[in-house]
Amino acid sequence: MALLNDEIVQDVTEMLSDLSNEVKLMVFTKQEDCEYCPQIVQLAEEVAATSDKVAVEVNDFDASADLAAEYKIEMAPAIAIVGEKDHGMRFFGIPSGREFPTLLHGIQKAGGAPSELDDATKSFLDELDQEVLWQVFVTPTCPYCTRSAVLAYEMAAVSDNLRAEIVESMEFQALASKHNVMGVPLNVINEGAERVEGAAPAPMMIDAFKKALA
Repeated sequence: MALLNDEIVQDVTEMLSDLSNEVKLMVFTKQEDCEYCPQIVQLAEEVAATSDKVAVEVNDFDASADLAAEYKIEMAPAIAIVGEKDHGMRFFGIPSGREFPTLLHGIQKAGGAPSELDDATKSFLDELDQEVLWQVFVTPTCPYCTRSAVLAYEMAAVSDNLRAEIVESMEFQALASKHNVMGVPLNVINEGAERVEGAAPAPMMIDAFKKALA
């Protein structure tokens, strides 16, 4: 049974119709303790079927440990959204519900869509010379999470030093507990060096990056 109905397929086809670069969805699954792995693979394949520029590569997280390490995938299930280059856009868990648009936005960015960031933000990212890991903790029902997740992907697409990981909190409860996720979205910078609650705008996130790197 298809996960995407005809109306959604039509919308996705339109959204991905003008990709200028090829995009690969590198899906990392595992054999045990992965309730949604089959659905994640199916979802990725159904999305890829809407565009001749999108392909899916499925890898076993444990059997492909070296490949996972190369793409800095430290847990599964996960999707690495990779275009002509790897911008560090990751989704951990199933991108369902309100987070489905986040996956599509990531594909658009990897596929060469122009940046929607303001000049000040792009200028900061152009000059960023230290690595930043931005983890956005989300849930599929959160009405505000997509805003933070999309911003993270937007910034990662501009800077080679910024990695954006969207983490579905319910699927990775141990990690969510480690970072004391009481509400979403929660933005965690460099493993907890800084944290910002809520759907923060770009200037607020830039301030958090600066504090985390100080």
